[in-house]
Amino acid sequence: MITIGQLAGYVGVSIKTIRVYHDKGLLPEPDRDASGYRRYGASDVIDLIKIRTLAEAGVPLARIRDLRSATEEELQQALREIDDEITVRIRGLRATQERLRRLSAGQLAPVSAEVAAHLERLADWGFTPRWVELQRDLWILVFATYPNHAITLFHDQAASLADPALRQLFLDYDHAHDLDPYDPRIDDLAQRIVEATRRRYGSEEPPHLDADSDIPALVQRTINASSPAWQRLDALIRSL
Repeated sequence: MITIGQLAGYVGVSIKTIRVYHDKGLLPEPDRDASGYRRYGASDVIDLIKIRTLAEAGVPLARIRDLRSATEEELQQALREIDDEITVRIRGLRATQERLRRLSAGQLAPVSAEVAAHLERLADWGFTPRWVELQRDLWILVFATYPNHAITLFHDQAASLADPALRQLFLDYDHAHDLDPYDPRIDDLAQRIVEATRRRYGSEEPPHLDADSDIPALVQRTINASSPAWQRLDALIRSL
C-alpha cells in the first residue's frame, strides 16, 4: 500500500492532479487507515495510468469518467475512435510543421501556382490592380481557412471568367467602383448579375462555404467598405 505522494511519483502526475481526479469521480478515493493516511494499491496505479494516458491524448475528463463504466466492447470502440482523432491531429500538426519549415526557408508562397496564374490573367483581361489585389487577398483567406472547399470555389470562379459574357459582368463590377451609388448603371448591373447567376446555376445552389462560416460576410464587408457603389450593388443583388 502506498501514499498519494508515492502514487503521484510512480505514475508521473502531481498530487493536485490526483485530487482533481478524485473530485471528478475518475479515481475512487480510498478510506484513511488507522494513521489517518489514504493508502493506494496496485489497482489504483493501473487505473491512474489509464486515466493519465487518455487525458494526455486529449480526451475530456467527463468522457474518461464515462468510459470507466463502459463495457469492454464499448471501451475498445471508444479507444479506436480516440486513435483516429489523434491520427487526424497528427496530420494537421505535420502540415503546420511543414508550413513553418517553408516559412523559415523563405519558400512560403502566398498563393498556389494555379491561383497566381489566374491573377495574372485578370490583369491581362483588363481588371484593375485594385481588383487583382482584392482577389489575391480573398483566395489567400479562403485557402487558409477552408482548404478543402476553396479549390471548388476557385475553379467555379475560374470557369465563370472563362466565359466572355460572364467575364464582362465581373469587369463591369470592377469598374463600377467609382460610380455614384445611385447611377442607373448600378441598377442595371445588379439585374444582369442576378439573371446571369440564375441562368448558370438554375435551381442549384452555387458553390459556397459552410453555412456557419463568417468568411463570406467578412469578404463582402471588406468589398463594400471600399466603395459606396459596390455596397449598393451588393444590397440590390440581395434584394432581387
